[in-house]
Amino acid sequence: MGGRARTQAEEELRYAWVDVAKGICILLVVMMHSTLGTGEAMGGEGFLHPVVAFAKPFRIPDFFLLSGLFVGRVLDRDWRRFADRRIIHFAYFYLLWLLLQSAVKYETVAGDGGIPAFLSHLALALVEPYSTLWFIYLLAVFSIVTKLLRPLPGPALLGTAALLQIMPVQTSSFLVEEFCARYVYFVGGYLLADQIFAFSDAVRRYRRLALASLGAWALAEGWLAFTPSGIPDHPTLASLPGVGLAAGFAGALAIVALASLLAEAGGVVTGALRTCGKRSIVIYLAFFLPMAACRSLIVKTGVVEDVGLASLAVMSVAVVLPLLFERLIRGTWLDFLFRRPRVLHLAGTRGGEAALTTPLTGSRVIERQARG
Repeated sequence: MGGRARTQAEEELRYAWVDVAKGICILLVVMMHSTLGTGEAMGGEGFLHPVVAFAKPFRIPDFFLLSGLFVGRVLDRDWRRFADRRIIHFAYFYLLWLLLQSAVKYETVAGDGGIPAFLSHLALALVEPYSTLWFIYLLAVFSIVTKLLRPLPGPALLGTAALLQIMPVQTSSFLVEEFCARYVYFVGGYLLADQIFAFSDAVRRYRRLALASLGAWALAEGWLAFTPSGIPDHPTLASLPGVGLAAGFAGALAIVALASLLAEAGGVVTGALRTCGKRSIVIYLAFFLPMAACRSLIVKTGVVEDVGLASLAVMSVAVVLPLLFERLIRGTWLDFLFRRPRVLHLAGTRGGEAALTTPLTGSRVIERQARG
């Protein structure tokens, strides 16, 4: 019994870093939106602006890499089961929150065009992802493309995705451009999942070397992120073709290493990050409204004059309120906001999976599968 308990504890620790990494990523995403929006509204910059700039090369790549880690576990399923978990699941939250966000911004979205303009906006959002929801939209697209292209050799698939990221793809479609820029990280997480988990294990075995490497990475990342390139359309060295790709993967692995060390160390900070990671979908879907409301309140009242402190306050509200709201409505009729109703699961599939733990990476499900 004790041996089995130790095995389960070891497996849980092995996957705990995923939630910590997700927590770091979602905080960086909310920080970016809160900081840039607050700085623009207040006409200045604060102490969080350099943090946002530092994280830019790897913030989104890491999120997609984490999401790609687990797609391989569902690619073998028939299209019906696959669609339930990787297409309908994401589509449900995208469409639901598209309606909610658009309704809140009705005047901005519809303008003088009224209801016809609003409906036109919704129709366009079906083919061009809307606002902050683009990440969820692309997860569904990436999942479909990866299943379709699975027969291709891994190196060819990864190499082609890398070329798409490096090439200056410019179109009128936001979806196409973001696909080309981001797919390599998702498919990299899928193809290199075993190596990434092995890397996390190695980080915990060689802590001092890992810490020293993180320090060296931070210096290199800062140099790339803040050094002007002198080339139009590429403001910093980190944005140069090829360099950006390397910086994205290096930063993603740095977050994996940091999350692995934090998960093993435990503590209050790690617990808070895990909570944010486990409920990253809640924060991601709902942070926009408290963020905008808090920013507007601060700007109108002038209660906080420092841009950095104002940005931090907006970010904190944007993270905490969605978590509190989700806890309050859990088990009520409003549960559909963060949990796909059973009726919307395809017949013959396993219904009722919690949206809180499965939409972005599904670490709890993976832990159960890993233990057999």
